[in-house]
Amino acid sequence: MAERALNIGIVMDPIADIAYKKDTSLALLWAARKRGWNLYYMEQKHLFLNQGVAMATMAPLDVFEDANRWFELGEFEARPLAELDVVLMRKDPPVDHEFINATHLLGFAEREGVLVVNPTQALLTCNEKLFAQQFTQCLVPTVVACEDHVLRAFHAEQGDTIFKPLDGMGGSGIFHVGPEGRNLGAVIEQLTLRGQRQIMAQRYIPEISQGDTRILLVDGEPVPYGLARIPSAGEVRGNLAAGGRGVARELTDRDYWLVEQVKPVIKSLGLMFVGLDVIGDYITEINVTSPTCVREIDAQKGTDIPALLMDAIERRLQQA
Repeated sequence: MAERALNIGIVMDPIADIAYKKDTSLALLWAARKRGWNLYYMEQKHLFLNQGVAMATMAPLDVFEDANRWFELGEFEARPLAELDVVLMRKDPPVDHEFINATHLLGFAEREGVLVVNPTQALLTCNEKLFAQQFTQCLVPTVVACEDHVLRAFHAEQGDTIFKPLDGMGGSGIFHVGPEGRNLGAVIEQLTLRGQRQIMAQRYIPEISQGDTRILLVDGEPVPYGLARIPSAGEVRGNLAAGGRGVARELTDRDYWLVEQVKPVIKSLGLMFVGLDVIGDYITEINVTSPTCVREIDAQKGTDIPALLMDAIERRLQQA
């Protein structure tokens, strides 16, 4: 254990608006508080730079396991981020210009000795849709393009195809176009903004009916259970935000094989908390911004994933 109480900041979406029953960031805060660590709350808008010094207008935070009162904030005050030991960057996508700017500001804090989870360079490098594309042995046929003829040719070759934006989350903007190509032109036009924005097309994986499984890695090591997010009737999206049902299950041999394929790169980038999305035998995405599904797995399997991450944070600080 640490010799003193650590100071932990979190950058997140408004805490008053989170879903109490399933929010992963809240579970991480509970775990830190149980260790007697001091918590500080920030939203993305609170970050700023002053004469090259990373700053934030932050508030002391306390958290409670109470559905009617899960947090309490103290007074907001402008303070150097270097007063913190750790900043958890838990702002949800989209990874837009403001997210990127905030990540750059947190990079100044890293250079001043603050541990940012996940590291800013990895957040800037690892687009959640594109990061997985380097592991071709783990993927179904995929193209990333904005030109109509490229996307149409892929659909003609593959038949059943999933089209999705590169910066979405929670299943937003995902379209399934069958072999007959119904609405193909409209889908491509809408997602690419008439050829101005890159999107992803992937061969449809029928095993989605058994669930899109989130596998969580803490400091490169897999939690032994994943959350199979099973689509509701008539849906191709298993995301819980899109109405999917979450069922925790043990990882398969294939799951562990997939983890081993990506683990060396994840470790080399210093990524401490990662979510692999797996359908059938294939990785579809690698989530690095604000992985979720902790609460569902812990509730169903009796694990304590937040404690694993807090242990990893302590180890990383001791190595610094």
